[in-house]
Amino acid sequence: MFATPAFAQAAGAQGAAGGLISFVPILLIFAIMYFLMIRPQQKKVKEHKAMVEALRRGDQVVTSGGMIGKVTKVADNEVEVEIAPNVKVKIVKGTITQVLSKTEPAEA
Repeated sequence: MFATPAFAQAAGAQGAAGGLISFVPILLIFAIMYFLMIRPQQKKVKEHKAMVEALRRGDQVVTSGGMIGKVTKVADNEVEVEIAPNVKVKIVKGTITQVLSKTEPAEA
């Protein structure tokens, strides 16, 4: 029932090294989570931000609601999209999920 003196001495001998070794798996799990989840998500957000900033008149876009339309006006945080002939809606830039066709920039 009681621990023998040999087991009690072996457990106390680990000291600080035992605490450090038990902390290594936590660090490995965090590193794996970073490379498999956090880093790809940051990359995706960066690409989406660049896509939204590059919007210009004439681009055909898809919104997060699934509507497809043509950009008619670009403001600071809003975009005016024509979803049907003579039907224009204002949407927030962040709700644009995909650019289907880009227009060429105007030559100077």
